[in-house]
Amino acid sequence: MVNPKDGKLQLHLDNNFNYETGGIVKLKRETIAFLLILLLLPMLAFSQNKIGYIASERVRAEFEEFQEAEAQLQLDFRKVQEEYQAMLVVLDSLKQAYEAQRLMSSPDWRTSKENEIASKEQQLQQFQAQKVGPEGELYRKQAQMEYELLSKVKTAVDNVAISKGYDFIFDGSVSLLYGKPTHDLTDDVLFELRKTK
Repeated sequence: MVNPKDGKLQLHLDNNFNYETGGIVKLKRETIAFLLILLLLPMLAFSQNKIGYIASERVRAEFEEFQEAEAQLQLDFRKVQEEYQAMLVVLDSLKQAYEAQRLMSSPDWRTSKENEIASKEQQLQQFQAQKVGPEGELYRKQAQMEYELLSKVKTAVDNVAISKGYDFIFDGSVSLLYGKPTHDLTDDVLFELRKTK
């Protein structure tokens, strides 16, 4: 707005602040300083944290104990599969013998063989549930091995974080789109894992 007395341009926000009294300039400085502090404070706080990441998929692929555990589980699974196949062969031979002699046999023999076949089928299902079901031996063994290995990895990550002064270490295999290679601690974690082996 132009002042009619002297023709100078004046900016009025309200009755208390104008350029002539210097109030608006003071308000601007305070506002700018507050905004700068507000913007820089998180950056300063964040810059004090040391952040790294590991590639857990690479740890899983390169750490020997993971491969050993996987090989052991595969071996155990093959043994269970062989036992299952042997039981299945016995069941199939019982069924074939029953079918071959069913028409020429007495009702008592048929009932006996049907009960035997039903019992073998039930044993087969129980075997399956005990060995490879959700509460089966192989599932429990896998969970136990995985827990032990992940505990070792966690301890190695903790040791690397403490020794190198990192505040946060993330799993880059999960959601990291980009990370500076200087912040990749995978080799350090693998070294720490092999050191404690």
